[in-house]
Amino acid sequence: MSKSAIDTGILLETGTNELEILEFYINEIREEGKEPVPNFFGINVAKVMQVIETPNLEPPESAPHPSFMGTIPLRDLILPVLDLSVWLELDMPKTERDIVIVTEFSKSVTGFLVSGVTEIHRVGWGEVIPPSSIISTNTDAIVGLIDKGDYFVQLLDLETILSQFEPDDGLEMAVSANEYKILVADDSATIRAMIKANLTEANLKPIITNNGDEALRTVMEFKNKAEAEGKDITEYLDLVISDIEMPLMDGFSLTKNIKQDPVLRKLPVILYSSIITNELRHKGESVGADMQISKPDLHTIPQVALELIEGGAD
Repeated sequence: MSKSAIDTGILLETGTNELEILEFYINEIREEGKEPVPNFFGINVAKVMQVIETPNLEPPESAPHPSFMGTIPLRDLILPVLDLSVWLELDMPKTERDIVIVTEFSKSVTGFLVSGVTEIHRVGWGEVIPPSSIISTNTDAIVGLIDKGDYFVQLLDLETILSQFEPDDGLEMAVSANEYKILVADDSATIRAMIKANLTEANLKPIITNNGDEALRTVMEFKNKAEAEGKDITEYLDLVISDIEMPLMDGFSLTKNIKQDPVLRKLPVILYSSIITNELRHKGESVGADMQISKPDLHTIPQVALELIEGGAD
């Protein structure tokens, strides 16, 4: 399956709180001597370059992680291949019918070995159920569930997986002379902790929420409190930082709601995602985002936040 074969509908109307996912499955041996059972997963179609047949790699002894299977050539690239079943702790039987989903995001191209691909779904973020309400999982790479009736599709955050392979940048942080209040919306505990630490180190005060829906409710509470006390919204909140892909409400819809509100629209909004490209950047612009950042550049958020807040105050 090539990129062109899965490209239809990626550029959905912005602010509709929808996304398209590629559904795939990983077979799991649960009982010896019985047929493997499929586990269904989904990733954003916009992150998928193409789907190829298994290269039948044998993991090297010096692998940096048990899921690392080696590298393969593709076009003019040499890309790593990760066994997703190892990461998810599923006992997947290897067959000649296995496939590799080649993804491109966070400025990197990576292959993920799985058992097979099923279909593409268009879903609303409101349909995505937070995983903690249905299943217990040992990884925060599973960020939501989609109920298909007789089975659940587990929505994966591949950035969480790849972050384990990327060392910290070790860059110096900007430090603010004022303790500005920053609302953060992200469904990944790993990314929330990273951004909270970066903001705190820069003397900024993070207010953490788990998704766009919770973030919007929190912003509206600040608005109502400000109006009741006759104060400006910036007495309670100075800026909003949001991931784009989240259950219940995505970052585009959150931004659209903020920028369409006559009181809240003055708040700068920073959107970030692993899939921010020149082609997709217009989506954030169309809903009024003040800045868009790729996830590999999250270390720049404190500096960008300071520039937006203090630049807007001039």
